[in-house]
Amino acid sequence: MSNFWFRRLPGSRREPAGAERVVLRRLPKILVIGSLLLALPALFVRLVDTLAPGVWSAGSLMTTDIYVVSLIILHWTVVLTVAIAAFIVLVMKGPAFVADAYPLDELDTLESTPGKGPR
Repeated sequence: MSNFWFRRLPGSRREPAGAERVVLRRLPKILVIGSLLLALPALFVRLVDTLAPGVWSAGSLMTTDIYVVSLIILHWTVVLTVAIAAFIVLVMKGPAFVADAYPLDELDTLESTPGKGPR
């Protein structure tokens, strides 16, 4: 029964792998390393505040944390968007399947009507 739903289009083949697979393989590392690099300013400010209290005010510390969190969320969003795009390209490069194998009842009507139908 599953063969009925997923019949490959005759003559279709899978396209060779391209940059999308490389991108999908690198994304987890980019996500982790990018998140850690973006967290460095907040960690540095906290370290300096611990070693030398009073260098920055509480407002400066909170502002730094807010900027870092917003940049990390932006980074995650960009990585997710790139992952979705690469996955779509990966799926679209796959073999073609028969979508609707239904005969068109209106084909005769369209061919006989002047100005409509295939030419």
